[in-house]
This record gives sequence, structure tokens and C-alpha cells, in this order.
Amino acid sequence: MATTLFTQNTIACIWDFDKTLIPDYMQAPLFRRYGVNEAHFWAETNSLVEHYQKRGYRLSGEIAYLNHILTYVLAGKLPHLNNRLLRECGADIKFYPGMPDFFDRSRAFVKEKPEHAKHEIVLEHYIVSTGLAEMIRGSAAAVDVDGIWGCEFVENPLQPGFLRQKEMDLSAEAGIAQIGMVIDNTTKTRAIFEINKGTNKNPAIDVNSNIRPEDRRIPLQNMIYIADGPSDIPSFSVVKNGGGKAYAVYNPDSTAEFEQNDRLRQVGRIDHYGPADYSEKSQTSKWLRLQIHKICDRIVSDREAAVALRVSRPPRHLSTSPQEDASAKAPKQTSFLDETK
Repeated sequence: MATTLFTQNTIACIWDFDKTLIPDYMQAPLFRRYGVNEAHFWAETNSLVEHYQKRGYRLSGEIAYLNHILTYVLAGKLPHLNNRLLRECGADIKFYPGMPDFFDRSRAFVKEKPEHAKHEIVLEHYIVSTGLAEMIRGSAAAVDVDGIWGCEFVENPLQPGFLRQKEMDLSAEAGIAQIGMVIDNTTKTRAIFEINKGTNKNPAIDVNSNIRPEDRRIPLQNMIYIADGPSDIPSFSVVKNGGGKAYAVYNPDSTAEFEQNDRLRQVGRIDHYGPADYSEKSQTSKWLRLQIHKICDRIVSDREAAVALRVSRPPRHLSTSPQEDASAKAPKQTSFLDETK
């Protein structure tokens, strides 16, 4: 008997990280730990593409900062940097007000109305970042989210001939040596579709598989994407065009970021915007709660409409006289036995 893959009663909030959940770039604690000038590092990174182009090389801007971190490691500026140290530095990341408490607090939003609780609607949170996944895993946010996408480094890279070796000598303190995963502003959309199709929950489902809308785990219309600005336009567009909500946040102390988000709304890139303050009575917290409730209402409506469409009414007695026709029009208490005689 055919059945759908998922019940589609899950809502997903998908979050950018830098400048969205935190006011700074996540690498700041890493640079402080090693005494690296953060502004100088980013100035170098931003000029890499141009400088390599002058030397006849083509460099992807999306991996420039990852390559430059590895260059700093090789040059001894970030000596012995490994994933364990990245996680330790992640513990020093400071969040905007209300975060990461909002993750856990907002899960109660889907249970505030009895009709929502009746349909067992749940809320999940995902972080999709161009930053470093290991630093996010070491941060205070990690325990409260359902999945993390980010850039990753490899320690102990496999050496030539590894297929012929039965055992590999591994060093527990080996430094990062290669790029393992790159998440950029366009591949973020792949992560969105992995969440949409359920690839992250069921590895047997390939993200490139053709899956009917009704068989996808979290429909795009059940999603809210929250980020800080123009670099997230591809993700804003995917979610918004799929019927979900796009919300931009700005640093309350930055007029430029406020104006930037206002322009995004004017041109239809986002549904709304607000300050990066997630405390209980903040504008952003209230807007997200309202949208989550609206999505819950639609889920309930869709599920109840599906029941009405698929379940036929039980058979009733056919009237045989005018008196019975009249009595049939009057309210009558019936029992299951009456209807099935």
C-alpha cells in the first residue's frame, strides 16, 4: 500500500551565523588566541583573488579565507591548529541578546494552541554557515540546534598508497592540513534542499533525487530563513519563492545595516526585517513567533482538509415516507450501531 514518506508536520528555522546570531565574525576568538591581527587577516583575504589573478591564477573567492587559514598554519602564524582547538575557540563566541536561549524557548511556540499540539507539530533549528563548522559545534548554540552545515578541515590526510595499507598511523594532535567541506553563499541552498527532502535524516535519500512535494520531509513553505544581508539572497530566494518566509536582521547599532535590510525588503528579497535581538519581548522574537503560529495554522488546515477529502461519510438510512423525510431534517442523536444497521 502506497504511503507518503513524511507527515510534513515539522517547521524549520534555518539560520545564518556570523552577523546573524553573533555580532562579529566567529573567527575572532581564534585570532585572539594566537595573537593574529583580525583586520589584517581579512584585508589580506579580500585581496587574494586580485593578487593571484595578477600572477595568472584563478582563485575561488569562496575558499580564499580557508586557504589563507591553512597558509597561516604552514607559516607558523597558527601553529598546531586542529579541530579540537577550533572547538575550544568556539566556546568563546559571544551571541546577540536572547541567543542561544531562543532555540529552546521557541520550540514551545508550536504547543501554545491546543489544535497545534493535537497535530504534534514540531519546530527544528538548523545553522547553515560559510564559517567553520567545528567552531559552531564548540559554541553554546550547538546543543540546541538540530543540524549544522559549515566549512570543515581535514587532519591526517590520507597518503599515497592508503588503499593497500591495513592500518593508518594517526596523530591525535595532528594539525589541519586540507579543506574537507566548503559552504558558500550558493551551496547554502543545497543544505536547504537536504533539509527539505530529508536527506539529513535519511541518508538513503539523495539530495538530487526527484521527490514529489508531498513526499518531502519539510516543505519550503514550512521554513523560515534568517540571515543578515545581501550575501544570503540565494537562500532568501529559494525559501521565499517556495512559499516560506525570509527575515533579515541587522545590528541595532548600525544604521548602514538597517538601510541595507530596508532596501532588501523594498525589492522583495525578504518578507520583513528587524534588529538582531532575540530576547522574549523583542520585535524579532515576536515576528518569528507570529510566523511560526501562521505556519502551524496552515499545517492544521491542510491536514484536516486532507482528512475530509479522503474519508467518506458513513452510510445512512434512506427515507421512505414524507414523515421520515421530515424527521430526517430534524436534529437526531445517532449511534454507531444506528448507522451500520
